[in-house]
This record gives sequence, structure tokens and C-alpha cells, in this order.
Amino acid sequence: MRLNDKVTLITGGAAGIGKATAELFAEEGALVAICDLNKSAGFETLKNLGPSSRFDLVNVVDRQAVQAWAEAVFAQYGRIDVLVNNAGILRDGQLVKFKEGQFIGQMSEADFDAVISVNLKGVFNCTQAVAPFMIRGGGGVILNASSVVGLDGNFGQTNYVSAKAAVVGMTKVWARELGRYHIRVNAVAPGFILTDMTAVMPEKVLEGMKTRTPLGRLGEARDIANAYLFLASDEASYISGVTLRVDGGILVGT
Repeated sequence: MRLNDKVTLITGGAAGIGKATAELFAEEGALVAICDLNKSAGFETLKNLGPSSRFDLVNVVDRQAVQAWAEAVFAQYGRIDVLVNNAGILRDGQLVKFKEGQFIGQMSEADFDAVISVNLKGVFNCTQAVAPFMIRGGGGVILNASSVVGLDGNFGQTNYVSAKAAVVGMTKVWARELGRYHIRVNAVAPGFILTDMTAVMPEKVLEGMKTRTPLGRLGEARDIANAYLFLASDEASYISGVTLRVDGGILVGT
């Protein structure tokens, strides 16, 4: 029970990596509060988290909604120990796209803004809302979802890469700012992970990802959840400001 009675907030906790993390943390004794925009999946996941857990319908882009969620969780449990900023979306597209010398398209401003809003501003919103409760409580752990593409770049993902690279930077800043309050801040950079997001990709693309991974397989959501568990636990009590790659050894490139 490495997280016994630790009150943990997990954004995007209804499915994928968020769900796997919520379930693992609950197994390790945490009191888990998840939020998501998928109401049915959220309540379904809640069934696996125990009677002391909760699900809230929250858009991490909406600062007032995030603040209300943090306050409600604190009111119920009396403290907040861990925040996992997991929520994220994809809206891939090339910066500009040409074929045979003719312009045929580009990443839309709406798609750029949407990804930055959820994957970057959402992390900012949740951390800024939760940090004061941790400070008053004497400390805590904040874990941010980055990505290997935020470190290496990736074709067709200007918006996603920008957000995930910025998360790495924010993680370093917050580790410095919040360390004096005994709050550790780290990020996890997953590689290619089998989730609902990747499930819709063509089999040829998935096989390509697998062949480019030295360990010869795609990651599973539980692989990332295990990394979050370690960083949230007292075993990582002297680790702060780092970005941990969990990627099977892959180096993303052209």
C-alpha cells in the first residue's frame, strides 16, 4: 500500500492511461478523485476505485470548473496529496501541406488552440488550483503528462509537441518554485502506448511504431501508471524536476 490514504486527483481519468493510473493508485491505497468529460466512462471507471473515490465531470480548460473541483475534493477529504495532470487530446496535422507543388492544406488555428488549451493550459489550471491546498497541507506531489515527442519532436504534431515540450519546462519551473513547500513536481514522457487514441490508427502504423521500439512492443497503459506510482510514492522522495521517459528505448525522428 505505497499510497495508503493519499488523496489523489487524476485528470482524464475515465480511460486509457488515466484509468490505469486511477485503478493502480486505488490498489495501492489511494483515495482517488478522477475527472473527465466522458460521463459514462467516468462512472464506469469509478466502480473499480472503491467506495471512497469520486468522479466529477470537469473540463480542465475551464478554470472555474477546475477550482470548484479542487475545492470539492478538499472539502470531502480534508487534504490533497497528489495531482496527476493526465488529460490530453490530439488534433494532428502538418504545418503546411503541399502535393506536386500545390498547396492542399494546413493545421487549422482551431486545432492548434484546442490542443494547447487542453494539454498545456489545462495542466496550468489544475496545478494552480491544487497547489495552495498542498502548501497549506505541508507538501504533495504533482505529476505532469509530457511525451517523447515533446522531447524529440514528431512529424505532423506541431500543436501536440509544443504543448508537451512546454509541460517539461513548466515542470522544471514548478519544481523550483514549490520545492520550498515540500512539493515535488515531475513529468512522465510516454512513448507509443496502446490506448483508445492509438487503437484507431491503421495496423501498418502500429507495426511501424513497434519495429522502431528497441524493446519490440508497444507500451501498455499500466507501464505509464507504474511510473506515476513510483514518482508519487515515498520511494521517489528526493526526485523532483525530472522528466522520466517510459518509451521502450525509442528515439522519435524522421
